Amino acid sequence: MIQAIGLTSTPRKELPPAVDDVSFEARPGRVTALLGAPGAGKTTTLRLMLELQRGRGITYFRGRPLHRIAHPSREAGVLLSEVPGHPARTIRGQLGMVCAAVGVPIRRVDEVIEVVGLVSLCDERLGTLSRGMDRRLGLACALLSDPHALVLDDPAGGLSVAEGRWLHEVLRAHAAHGGTVLFSTDDPKEAARTADRVITLEGGRLVADQEAADFARTRLRPRVAVRSPHAARLGALLAKEARAAQRSVEVVREDGNRLSVYGSTCADIGETAFRHGILVHQLADETGDMGPYATLPAEGLASATVVASALLTSGSATSTLTDDALTDDAPTQDAPTQDAPATDEPATAVAATGAHTPDEPGPTAESRTRAAASPGARDLPQLPPPIAVRQAPSPLRPLRYELRRATGVGTGYLTSITVLVSSALLSVLLARIGHTPQPRLLAAWPRDCPLPPAALGAGLLGALAFGEEFRHPALAADRGTVPRRLGLLAAKLLVASVTALALAVLTVGCDLEMLYLVYGRDLAGVPADWLSLSASWIGLTVGCAWAGVLAAGIFRSTTAGLAAVLAVPVVVVPLVQKTLTGPSVRKAAGFSERLRELLLMQWPFGGARYIAAGARLVAQPVGSALMLSLTALLCAYLLTTLRSRVR
Repeated sequence: MIQAIGLTSTPRKELPPAVDDVSFEARPGRVTALLGAPGAGKTTTLRLMLELQRGRGITYFRGRPLHRIAHPSREAGVLLSEVPGHPARTIRGQLGMVCAAVGVPIRRVDEVIEVVGLVSLCDERLGTLSRGMDRRLGLACALLSDPHALVLDDPAGGLSVAEGRWLHEVLRAHAAHGGTVLFSTDDPKEAARTADRVITLEGGRLVADQEAADFARTRLRPRVAVRSPHAARLGALLAKEARAAQRSVEVVREDGNRLSVYGSTCADIGETAFRHGILVHQLADETGDMGPYATLPAEGLASATVVASALLTSGSATSTLTDDALTDDAPTQDAPTQDAPATDEPATAVAATGAHTPDEPGPTAESRTRAAASPGARDLPQLPPPIAVRQAPSPLRPLRYELRRATGVGTGYLTSITVLVSSALLSVLLARIGHTPQPRLLAAWPRDCPLPPAALGAGLLGALAFGEEFRHPALAADRGTVPRRLGLLAAKLLVASVTALALAVLTVGCDLEMLYLVYGRDLAGVPADWLSLSASWIGLTVGCAWAGVLAAGIFRSTTAGLAAVLAVPVVVVPLVQKTLTGPSVRKAAGFSERLRELLLMQWPFGGARYIAAGARLVAQPVGSALMLSLTALLCAYLLTTLRSRVR
């Protein structure tokens, strides 16, 4: 069960709140529709329920608010907008990422794909999906964790009749298995046809909470549409027969030769037309939308209804029309229709907050002020509890999530191939020109370039790790932001490290092979100090990848991540060189011996030598600049993470 109590959005400036004191409940095993015109507050109500927007009120999902539930995605499946996945990712790849995020096994993907009817399209890319297929994918994402409740914002919007019918059959099947379904719509006919209960909003206020049958009877007036070249004559005959039979029939003359007849049937109208020899072009049952407050203006009644004109000509006809004819079937301006919920069950959610019922007008600001000033007002809660925006959850299996994210799109493969090809061609060109040391030939690193292609490629792949998340947020599609959690950061750094390591090794191998094929064995030898050079090379590529990950996570942009990678050799390295080349009074001679004395232990397998080599790498200008940049970026990332948690 979903219980929404006192939902009120935060007003902006002098504008009234988009949602004001809305309380209702959606019961399990039933489909509940949230009806309202565009701008009535439907989406804001759903976002307040899901704690995606600041305001006041509280919503219980089976007795607990979402921020008290360990895994909210397993309690409520949400579809608020289009699926913002990467357009180059396949349907199966997108669902696999969501599986890792919510912590369900990968076999659940095949089950959900079969339920939503995407078996034949599971390898299609998201950018090629139609509106109907996108809605099916969004429903699959909502059903992936097998939630108890489904909260959908206009799920049938833009769909064809057949697709909309299929969608509501799926929602009905979910409710039949004991689940709770709540969806919003602006079509009253759709709400009456597909829901068990209809909750009507207007101007951010609750105006009706009814069973679907009562809603259809009071809000939707059944009528018969008639088209005839003799519409005026037929309307007069229908009004005359209604007066004679003392039946409540309203005939409304519309544009052209069309009549709308309320309170009669196609059979009765057809028999009348046949008896009097009147040609009829159309005779069909329709359902008219009377809106949340079903009223007809007096001017419209006086000018457009045949019944009103007949009443003006005959005084006896006035007595034949009973009061029943002016209640539900023919509402007037003096007697506006107001509907009470047709249910015997008490509205516990409304009564708990003291909110108004749909039969009564809501309390105004003055009445609230008077109630607050009364002696017993201090014993009652003045306002509902505030709603704090719930933080987006981190993926339950971050490493699997990151692996599926990185391998599900061809951007990483294309970047790696570009780096390998450009490095091979650049190494051959540098060897032809000459005056380039062999280590730089193997890395394809000209002296005038700030970074080699492999380091730039590693930095770009690292920046894409977070940049694509913010551009196509699969983790938090309803928020547009990605959670900054240490588990997700560790997974991204690990995958970026492995990718950078593989790219560094493959780059050196391809360059070595190209140099051997073009120039022979002269340039294909292995340097004598290959171990220290390898450590420096791997440290450079991995460091660039980490810098890209951290900078993109801080600035929420792939471009910013790549700019941070380029800023290391362009900005930070000259500053470090200027600092290191200045006058120095002390030197760090004997660092490894003093480190051994500090730890009071003997390094096994010549570990002191490796420690000293690592210290020399860090002492180099590029190593120092990279370590300094990584430290600053990591501290900034942790600061933003803690800041968001404090908020």
